[in-house]
Amino acid sequence: MASAFDSESFQELLHTVERYVKNRLMPLEDTVEENNAVPDDVVSEMREMGFFGLGIPQAYGGLELDIEQEMQVQMLFSQTSQAFRLVFWPNVGIGSKGILLAGTEAQKQKYLPRLASGEYRAAFCLTEPEAGSDAGSLRTSAVRDGDDYVINGTKRFITNALHADVFTVMARTDKSKPGADGISAFIVERTTPGLQVGKPEKKMGQRGSSICDVIFENVRVPASAMVGGESNAGKGFRIAMQVLDSGRASVAASAVGLAKRIIDEAARYAMQRRQFGQPIANFQLIQAMLADSEAEYLAGHALAMRAGQALQNGEDARTLAASAKYYCSEMVGRVADRAVQIFGGAGYVAEYPVERLYRDARAMRIYEGTSQVLQLVIAKTMLKRYE
Repeated sequence: MASAFDSESFQELLHTVERYVKNRLMPLEDTVEENNAVPDDVVSEMREMGFFGLGIPQAYGGLELDIEQEMQVQMLFSQTSQAFRLVFWPNVGIGSKGILLAGTEAQKQKYLPRLASGEYRAAFCLTEPEAGSDAGSLRTSAVRDGDDYVINGTKRFITNALHADVFTVMARTDKSKPGADGISAFIVERTTPGLQVGKPEKKMGQRGSSICDVIFENVRVPASAMVGGESNAGKGFRIAMQVLDSGRASVAASAVGLAKRIIDEAARYAMQRRQFGQPIANFQLIQAMLADSEAEYLAGHALAMRAGQALQNGEDARTLAASAKYYCSEMVGRVADRAVQIFGGAGYVAEYPVERLYRDARAMRIYEGTSQVLQLVIAKTMLKRYE
């Protein structure tokens, strides 16, 4: 999808986002951490500014950024508490991408304008108690009954489920086909009888953004709720993997943005903190940690944007997206660890933001594919070159 923004207009958008992040959101970080919620007025502002529809075409009420532009906005929003980004990013990414890529025109007309405006908030239901990295083994079922499908099962660790109005749900429609082949995707509205959202989990980091179970007990949806219609029966897993390729590049961009914020905090502290009569930034071992972080940040930025470029150009980006997510999520963990070390004892207490940023960074090595699963994805494709 080509962008509706020319270079100059997009630069103006980036400047607006940067000012909003630094002047409006960063001062609220402690409030979000303490209350475990993003203030309602901030959510309303994000709706008014069009953030919920960043990647949705203008024909459906969105801003129609291309993938590379989305990633640059993602990097800026990731320099503050992840909770702010996660207010609207499920609508931009996993919540709308499946409908945009594979939905019928009727589904696009019904849902995309509401997602773009923020009237509807979205969630993506793939992970289950017994199906995380092995997503092909999911047990949630969708059984045909007349003109409907009846969905039963439980989804786990679903981001934004607490606030979501519409869920993209992966369910097994053909039990005779093992693994991924029997899985279909459905659009399920929150008000559908039998759909329940569990209590939010207590998490290590990324406070202000909840994850919950979503339980389906005889949830009846029309056959027309299948993403793309019944011609897409059994193609749900493929749709999910397409969405996750984009999602992995997006997480890579988020890790890059978070690394930038952490480096800024560490470098400023090193310039101000004095020991032995001089700023600790003068000490070569401190400089080495900063240099390692800067070099890895730059490498991650380049790799993330290359993955975005491949997705934008319609290339087979599976390995690039996996590599970008793997490298950048591991990179930001190393950067965060060095920052705490540079801060010393101060880095271990909540008075300084690196304590929170360190905890926030840890989740990135898990969601949208663990580092270990991504290693397998990369190696599988790589080894085909040597067969």
